[in-house]
Amino acid sequence: MANSSGTLFIISDRTGITLEHLVRTLVTQFDELRRERVVLPFLDTPVKIAAAVREIDAAGQEDGVLPVVFSSLVEEASRALLQTANARVFDIFETFLPSLSDAFGMPYVGHIGRSHGIGDPGKYDRRVAAVNFALNFDDGARLRGLGDADLILIGVSRSGKTPTCLYLAMQYAVRAANFPLTEDDFLLGKLPGPLLEYRSSLFGLTISADRLHRIREERRPGSDYASPGQCRKEIAAAEDLFQGHAIPYIDSTTVSIEELAIEIMQRVGVSRHY
Repeated sequence: MANSSGTLFIISDRTGITLEHLVRTLVTQFDELRRERVVLPFLDTPVKIAAAVREIDAAGQEDGVLPVVFSSLVEEASRALLQTANARVFDIFETFLPSLSDAFGMPYVGHIGRSHGIGDPGKYDRRVAAVNFALNFDDGARLRGLGDADLILIGVSRSGKTPTCLYLAMQYAVRAANFPLTEDDFLLGKLPGPLLEYRSSLFGLTISADRLHRIREERRPGSDYASPGQCRKEIAAAEDLFQGHAIPYIDSTTVSIEELAIEIMQRVGVSRHY
């Protein structure tokens, strides 16, 4: 009998971000799944875990089906306490660590919060610096220091440049700037002057006219800026510019930011930093 409804819990002794990503990936394989998702982070004491067990049990009684629980608790006593819940518990560390310990020929340590803690201060500082760089060089706001960019995204307004730059910075410490293409650039058929010396760092984003119209309409309803005709004209001109200057580009219409980031790094040859 299918249990497509009910509650799915994500339990962690730290932020739970990594586990959330894993669970999100796993549940995409179940098209009819309609389970409510509850994230309970920072469960780092027996009192907090006991409260979580009560919440899990209450959800099961209310739903009429066993809750499904994903756990990334590290401490063994905490994991044992969670197993007392009346639920299907999937312990991520118990699933992988014993086999990994055997494969590596060494015991695992049981560190808490390593994946999203500061960890290596140098690497953390590099990520923070990359985020600040993306903010400082957003939408052509600054030109001095643009040569320090690992890559420069160009495209029409609202084609996805800013969120992609920020994702590259936050996830991979890539110094990504972005620069908008305007009517003047399209009329001249040339790259903006400040970008000419950075041709090798340029990467273009394009987007479907319908998608761009919907995005712009939310920002400026009923404006010429958001009109379908204006969107089509700008996109065609931008793609002509990319092709005329041999600038690699990608259509962002149906591609997630995560996928955009990976493909851009691969095609430009930018190294990932963690």
